[in-house]
Amino acid sequence: MPKFILDGKDIEFNLGETIIQAAKRYGVDIPHFCWHESLSVSGNCRICLVEVEKMPKLMIACSTLAADGMVVHTNSQKTLAARNAVMEFLLINHPLDCPICDEAGECKLQDYAYLHSAGESRFNEEKTHKDKRVPLGPYVMFDAERCISCSRCIRFCDEIAKDPELTFIKRGDRVTIVTYPGEELDNPYSLNTTDICPVGALTNRDFRFRARVWDMSATKSVCIGCARGCNSELWVRNNEALRLTPRLNEEVNSYWMCDHGRINTYKFINSEDRINGPYMRKEGTLNPSSWNESVSKAAEELRLFKKNEIAFIGSAYATCEDNYILSRFAKSVIGTKNIDFLRHEDPSFGDNILRRNDITPNTLGAEMVGVNPGKDGLNINAIIDGINNGNIKALYIIEDDIIGSLPELENILPKLDLLIVHAANMNKTTTLADIVFPAATYAEKNGTYVNFQGRVQRIRPAV
Repeated sequence: MPKFILDGKDIEFNLGETIIQAAKRYGVDIPHFCWHESLSVSGNCRICLVEVEKMPKLMIACSTLAADGMVVHTNSQKTLAARNAVMEFLLINHPLDCPICDEAGECKLQDYAYLHSAGESRFNEEKTHKDKRVPLGPYVMFDAERCISCSRCIRFCDEIAKDPELTFIKRGDRVTIVTYPGEELDNPYSLNTTDICPVGALTNRDFRFRARVWDMSATKSVCIGCARGCNSELWVRNNEALRLTPRLNEEVNSYWMCDHGRINTYKFINSEDRINGPYMRKEGTLNPSSWNESVSKAAEELRLFKKNEIAFIGSAYATCEDNYILSRFAKSVIGTKNIDFLRHEDPSFGDNILRRNDITPNTLGAEMVGVNPGKDGLNINAIIDGINNGNIKALYIIEDDIIGSLPELENILPKLDLLIVHAANMNKTTTLADIVFPAATYAEKNGTYVNFQGRVQRIRPAV
C-alpha cells in the first residue's frame, strides 16, 4: 500500500484519496470549512492549506491527491501563517455576535478563531452589511452577514437532496446566497443544510433561540418517522425534548435525516395531552385511577371472556421488547391466537434517498417477535370484522391510535364490551377505552427497533 509522510508519521492511503481524507482516517484533523466527506470538493475556503515539500506553494488538502513518498506538514510555520491569514480574511466582515448566535458552541468558525487566529483584527473600517433573518424556506433562516461562502448548502441541495434550490449571486465581499427565482428551500431534507453549515448563517426556524447547546444533553436515539430508522441525537434541557439531529451511520442514513423526522417525531413527548397515570371509565366518563385498581379491574374483566373472544393489537411504533411481552401475554397467559398489528403505509412519503413508505420504525421487529396471528388466529382485518359481528368482545391495544389511522373504527369499537389501551398521549382510540394505561415514549425507555434492512437499533432514555 502506498504511503506518504504526514507531520513525521507514515500514512498509508488508497489511490485516489486526498490528503485530508487520508489524514482523517488516521485521526488527524486538518481544519476545513467547505470540505465535507459526503459532498464534492469545492476548494474555496482555503483553511486546509498545508505545506507539501517540493511544491512551489501551499496546497489545499481537500483537493490535493496523496502521492507515494509525499511529505506533508500541517503545522509548519508557513502553514500556520497561512491559516491565520485565512481566518483573518474570513473574520473581516463576520459579525461579532457569538453571544446571540444559535450556532455558538458548535461553530467551526468560533473554534478555529480560538485555535488558528491571531486573536485581534487589524480591520478598522465599517464591516459590509447584508440581509439578516431571511426565511429561505419553511424551516431554514438565513443570515447573510454570517455566511462564509463555503457552498456546502448549495452542493447538498444539488448532490444529496437532488433538488437545486440555492445559488451564489454577486461577487467579492457582496456575494450572498439566494434561492432560484420562484423557488423556496423546501425540499424534504432542507434542515440538513443547518447541520453542515459551519457557521451560524443557516439556522433551524423550529429551534431558534430555544436553548444553548451547552445547556442540553444529547442522547443517541433512532428516528421513529419511518422504517429507515435514521440514527439521531435527541437534545434535551430540563426534561424537555427540544430538537433532533442526525447521527452518522453510513449503513443507515449517513450524515442525513429528513425534515419530517426532525420536526414531527418528538413534540408529542412533552405535549399537554400526555397520559400521566391510569384511567378507568366510570359512568361513561374516563377518570384518573390508581395502578392497583386499574390492573385489578383489567384482570377481572378479561377473565369474563373466552379466549377466542379476546384479541390483541400490537404496534409498529412500540419496541421489540414491548411487542414481545404483549405477544407472550396474549398467547401464553390469555391463550388467544388473535393477535396482529396495523401496518402504516403512505405511498406518497417514500423516496429514493432515505424516506420509506412504511411510516413506522418497527414493522419488521413486531413481526419477528411474534405479533402475528397463531394457527387459526385472526389477523388485523379479521379482528375488525370480528368486532363488527360480535365475535370479538374484548380488545387490548398498545401504542397505536388505530382510529386515527382507520376512522371507520370509530363506529366499530363501541361494539366491544371491553377496550384496554396503552398509550403515551390521549387520542381518538383512548377516548373510547374502558381502561387506559400510560406508555413511555421512545425518549423515555430502553429498547430496540428493527429497520427495513433487518438492522437492530437501540433507543435510550433521554428524559
